[in-house]
Amino acid sequence: MTPVTKPALDPNRVYEATFAAGATRVEQLPAPAIAEIAFAGRSNVGKSSLLNAMMQRKNLVRTSNTPGCTRQINVFECKLEGDLTLHLVDLPGYGYAKLSKSEKSTWGAMLEGYLRERVTLRALAVLVDVRRGVEDDDVALLEFMREVRGTAAPSLPAAARIVVATKLDKLPLNKRKPALDVFKKASGITPLGFSAVTGEGRDELWKRIRAAIA
Repeated sequence: MTPVTKPALDPNRVYEATFAAGATRVEQLPAPAIAEIAFAGRSNVGKSSLLNAMMQRKNLVRTSNTPGCTRQINVFECKLEGDLTLHLVDLPGYGYAKLSKSEKSTWGAMLEGYLRERVTLRALAVLVDVRRGVEDDDVALLEFMREVRGTAAPSLPAAARIVVATKLDKLPLNKRKPALDVFKKASGITPLGFSAVTGEGRDELWKRIRAAIA
């Protein structure tokens, strides 16, 4: 009798994903207990679509065509094959010109507090629209994570600072590599091209996340 061969597990298959918490202040977040991967980027960069693609869900993370829609830190608990459980953290978008000064101040303090002191933060993915390139706000955030972390929080190594070029499907094939080369020159980090439409880059991003956790 021919033995039945079980299909190999897909380590990047998400079998459970749920909304865990939303907070407008760092102290409102769940107690730091498991590894967290944060996602940041300018408003309307495609962060919600990327997170839905990473978790293999269509509408778990609310998407909007209105820049500046996300006004709090949103935490999603994600369970993958192979018993990996972690939090994916959706940070508010930045660089939206129509925000008031008070809103910018509040959001800036919230983002800085999270990124500086969160002890379970293991990697930060900075999302940049492949058609726009790395902008000053993106460079400033990468510099902040390179130089500043609170005394209670571990520093993030270079491999844990990930630049993701989103909306890759919006560029023709012959323009993608040159665009990514420009990203690398601007940020000093080799970028990862990603399309929430085609799924390109998803497995590579999970690979980098796993490496950062390890």
